[in-house]
Amino acid sequence: MPRSIVGKVREYVESECKKPSSKYGYEPFHDHFVPVHRYAKMLAETLGADVEIVELAAWLHDIGSIIHGREDHHLSGARIARAKLKELGYPSDRTERVAHCIMSHRGSQRIGRESPEAKIIAEADAMSHFDDLTGILQAAFVFEKQSRSEAKESTKRKLQRSWDKLSPSAKEIVRPRYDAAMLLLG
Repeated sequence: MPRSIVGKVREYVESECKKPSSKYGYEPFHDHFVPVHRYAKMLAETLGADVEIVELAAWLHDIGSIIHGREDHHLSGARIARAKLKELGYPSDRTERVAHCIMSHRGSQRIGRESPEAKIIAEADAMSHFDDLTGILQAAFVFEKQSRSEAKESTKRKLQRSWDKLSPSAKEIVRPRYDAAMLLLG
């Protein structure tokens, strides 16, 4: 049986995470991409959004960070996604929908989310942050070379941005982890 486009993209992202050149190593694949995919697919099915668009965007949303680093990864990620999906023969109109999800997923950027799928990716990404506090701190310490106080503050800001973009129902799902993280981070 031929692999689906979603399966091919998942394998591509995992292979990029495994490369020695990966900016954050392999851990983000299981600790971030997989939870984002899980939350995104769940939300898409519940809300009646295009599940395939959401799944592709979930796998590709942070690919720019893996390949080039965190700065402007929403833009580099959209470029990478366009190229990869074109290579796989994916329709260009649907590719643009995936790219929009990737470009608008970051809480630190003010790019309008013009589709239900884009809103879902932003929310799933934000929800996943509360599942992996140690990964956020590791990125701050190891990859961003921040001091303890800088890492603490940048982690608090990231979690607050994530919290702020959640719907009331998503907030209820992650509220215990949000409260615990804010208590620990002061």
